[in-house]
Amino acid sequence: MRIYLATSNKHKLAEARHVLSKYSIEVEQKQVKKLEVQADDVERIAEEAAKRLCEQGEDLTVVEDAGLYINALNGFPGPYSEYVYKTLGIPGILKLMDGVADRSAYFKSAVAVCAGSSVRVFVGIAEGNIAEEPRGSGGFGFDPIFIPLGLNKTFAEMTLEEKGEISHRGRAFKALAEWLKKYK
Repeated sequence: MRIYLATSNKHKLAEARHVLSKYSIEVEQKQVKKLEVQADDVERIAEEAAKRLCEQGEDLTVVEDAGLYINALNGFPGPYSEYVYKTLGIPGILKLMDGVADRSAYFKSAVAVCAGSSVRVFVGIAEGNIAEEPRGSGGFGFDPIFIPLGLNKTFAEMTLEEKGEISHRGRAFKALAEWLKKYK
């Protein structure tokens, strides 16, 4: 089976390919016009983008949106994570967390697929904590400061295999794969 991932992010593409290959699902990158959807929830953003793809006849095309939700910051940056990463970066988030005792946070990923003429959304969550300083050179975005619960290393210190097993994105794509096995 083959699906299409509407993204220009090579890291998201690599993670999706890695997870879905275990289900014999090939992932091809789809170049589409930027799907600008503004909302306060990554699920709604992904769903609306996938609806637009359905309207364009883009069957079995997937959109993924994710955010880092920091509890002490009332869920900030959440769906604005990409913008915050580009403007404040990791140093800015760490500055906001300076002296904050509650470092709990979670990553949330929403994967939406246009299948036929309808949209399905799959969500994955990875709980953890914000590190005191960046660690690791793998991954992307806020991976160097996110330590999953029960572990001592950041997403950026993990291999793609390790991260794919426990990450928010890996969980959302696994849920998609399970559904696709029944769909086709």
